[in-house]
Amino acid sequence: MSGRGKLLAVLGDEDTVTGFLLGGVGELDKQRRPNFLVVEKETSLAEIEETFRSFLSRDDIGIILINQYIAELIRHAIDAHARSVPAVLEIPSKEHPYDASKDSILRRARGMFTADDLR
Repeated sequence: MSGRGKLLAVLGDEDTVTGFLLGGVGELDKQRRPNFLVVEKETSLAEIEETFRSFLSRDDIGIILINQYIAELIRHAIDAHARSVPAVLEIPSKEHPYDASKDSILRRARGMFTADDLR
């Protein structure tokens, strides 16, 4: 990856992933592994978690976007990720609204500041 930036990776439903792919984020690495996974009803929990962990281990990925309802399925793996890169950002989907109380980054940020810090 010398001379190039980091990639976005996307784990999400078909509409979410398709939107990002149409926006130009789709890539294959040297081993022909894509930087996205479309999660469907028949996608196993093991496949979702394995893909997430593979994105974490790739040095060409800087941000992982994941639909929040999918993140809930592998919350233990997301909460165990403590490094800043790749950043894991939870996003809404068309069928599932965003719930800030479930977002792992916001929960961590709340623990860093007190109400007095924000005044």
